[in-house]
Amino acid sequence: MAAVPLPEQSTVSELLERSNRLGSDPRNTNYAGGNTSAKGSAPDPVTGSGIELMWVKGSGGDLGTLTESGLAVLRLDRLRALAEVYPGVEREDEMVAAFDYCLHGRGGAAPSIDTAMHGLVDAPHVDHLHPDSGIALACAADGEKLTAECFGDTVVWVPWRRPGFQLGLDIAAVRQAIPQAVGCVLGGHGITAWGDTSQECERNALHIIRTAEAFITEHGRPEPFGPVLDGYLPLPEAERRARAAALAPLIRALASADRPQVGHFTDTPEVLDFLSRAEHPRLAALGTSCPDHFLRTKVRPLVLDLPPGAPLEDAAARLRELHADYRTAYADYYQRHASPDSPAMRGADPAIVLVPGVGMFSFGKDKQTARVAGEFYLNAINVMRGAEAVSSYRPIEESEKFRIEYWELEEAKLRRMPAPKALATRIALVTGAGSGIGRAIAHRLVAEGACVVVADLDAAKAAAVAEELGGADKAVAVTVDVTSEEQIAAAFDEALLAFGGVDLVVNNAGISISKPLLETTAADWDLQHRIMARGSFLVSRAAARVMAEQQLGGDIVYIASKNAVFAGPNNIAYSATKADQAHQVRLLAAELGEHGIRVNGVNPDGVVRGSGIFAGGWGAKRAAVYGVEESELGAFYAQRTLLKREVLPEHVANAVFALTGGDLAHTTGLHIPVDAGVAAAFLR
Repeated sequence: MAAVPLPEQSTVSELLERSNRLGSDPRNTNYAGGNTSAKGSAPDPVTGSGIELMWVKGSGGDLGTLTESGLAVLRLDRLRALAEVYPGVEREDEMVAAFDYCLHGRGGAAPSIDTAMHGLVDAPHVDHLHPDSGIALACAADGEKLTAECFGDTVVWVPWRRPGFQLGLDIAAVRQAIPQAVGCVLGGHGITAWGDTSQECERNALHIIRTAEAFITEHGRPEPFGPVLDGYLPLPEAERRARAAALAPLIRALASADRPQVGHFTDTPEVLDFLSRAEHPRLAALGTSCPDHFLRTKVRPLVLDLPPGAPLEDAAARLRELHADYRTAYADYYQRHASPDSPAMRGADPAIVLVPGVGMFSFGKDKQTARVAGEFYLNAINVMRGAEAVSSYRPIEESEKFRIEYWELEEAKLRRMPAPKALATRIALVTGAGSGIGRAIAHRLVAEGACVVVADLDAAKAAAVAEELGGADKAVAVTVDVTSEEQIAAAFDEALLAFGGVDLVVNNAGISISKPLLETTAADWDLQHRIMARGSFLVSRAAARVMAEQQLGGDIVYIASKNAVFAGPNNIAYSATKADQAHQVRLLAAELGEHGIRVNGVNPDGVVRGSGIFAGGWGAKRAAVYGVEESELGAFYAQRTLLKREVLPEHVANAVFALTGGDLAHTTGLHIPVDAGVAAAFLR
């Protein structure tokens, strides 16, 4: 007979299921936006008597993926007793620390600022969400009137108040004074709904969201953003993406003036339509409103004020001018509102850059943050559209935005975040990354915080590695033949559109033809040199163009070989090519240093295990040369070294990280042997 679930287990399960359903639909709330709660009883682990508890989504979680570990668990009697000692709105931030004294047991996740809203409202289940339709009413000039028209007295308008204890008291008062109400619209913010059961609470939340959607559709004017501006229609897709790739290094440089950022590009129809309309400059200048929005997008975007057909050089020059103006305006905004105890200004660069006819560039400390910032600005566009359709868009006052953006509680949240990894914000492109050494390098770079473009001639292998690395927020796959200038250019364009730029390139792609001199054909020689010598040159040239424009420095690493300095038998084409690559390191180190670009090399030997080259026939040929079984080739190579150790792909990846991870920041033109000690290949 199946065990009957304890009451608290059933309550938590229902809460998580409801949270995941609500959070999985972007119409209901944005990423990591909002919170849900449920109240119930559980036995006190000390006395055994029943106590009333509340489970609520903790700080920083996402409803769509919420699990039990993301819930804060608090004692209701202690939480509600805080109302008796509440010192008033001027000191309401002090109440957040008091939540820790209300935790049950270890308490689970850290309680969020919205905990009071859930605990003080006298309802077993509460949902607080940030739907575009609800925020559209909340940010309309006559939002209170529209809320009454839309819902009658079943949903109540609550004027803007910064999230916190007082807002919880305000909503609790609504619940007590208007028993027929199922929720409220929070001015400039979002919605809150409640219910006696989990099902009723979810039903009420969805009722508010869908009713607001229908109201805007039925009562809204057809073109809330105005007519299309002459010359501002979106460029055709191929031209649009080519222009985006051409502008991406410059835009990333501008967004990274204070600190390096990772980028994301989107050209969704909603963004392109907004940027084609007459009202977009006015609305963009008003900035976003919902606290969740502008905490991620900054208070307003940088908007290029040229039509899509403007010459590229004119667009670039104007972006530089607008960036300088943006930084000045942001510093002025900080100075207008900062008090002596405000946190220091975090940076004056835009998080969102809008280019009419092309799309939106968004930026953050990693790819997910950059992507989510773009998603939030899309939410903001939807909010503006809804508000303008039925009224006019009126976000909260700038001073209130500053109070949120530079809130000490937000600052404390930032201080709790883990230190960034060594390669955080770095964007790497690794050729030949579908197997062997390249795959190991890609894995190490992602593990150290980098975003990686997995470039390989084999599309299926590249895609498989990108998936291993964690998908599009960590890595993307590109198919590239390094002998083709066109395919290399396309690969770099894909990198620019995926992550905003390129900072670290590893020239690893290669083949190996093992033949004696008299059996080596001109075609063998040419093929070997086209792929490795010429291919490395073409990839490095493309990388240098991007890195120089970004003005963020960069790293180019060549995976050469001990054969670049060691003369072995039956290996003329391969070894000569590796010597070519080795000297490219020196030449490019000398030339690119003025741009802060470091060029170094790694000289492995005999990396057999996992190697695509060895598996493709090279291993059998080298084994025949040395008179050993192919399966014993790795051990054979190990025995001829000073350390008697086999070299694995991971060891080469370690050397790449050592060169690029920060400790060798003053090193360029270096070759690191990774050969377990081959005396004949010592560098002199």
